[in-house]
Amino acid sequence: MIGVVATLKVQPEKSADFEKVFLDLQNKVKANEPGCLMYQLTRSKTEAGVYKVLELYASTDALKHHGGTDYFKAAGAAMGPTMAAAPVIEYLDAVE
Repeated sequence: MIGVVATLKVQPEKSADFEKVFLDLQNKVKANEPGCLMYQLTRSKTEAGVYKVLELYASTDALKHHGGTDYFKAAGAAMGPTMAAAPVIEYLDAVE
């Protein structure tokens, strides 16, 4: 399994727009990607505009598939104007 933590910094005044786009993406991932075991948007309790996406994939192929979907690409383009900085992506290996 492969874990991913994506830290996303959003312009605080655009948080509602960001959340709307991301939640649509989250629903599509959960409905269409059986290899994605978890895909959950979380919001920082201490830093305005900071979100973390907690992701868990069954395999490298499932992670590659996720990044290649049309809905992922479209959501990235739609979220772009809401962002305050480039995403920071951390990849993790599951310990089993």
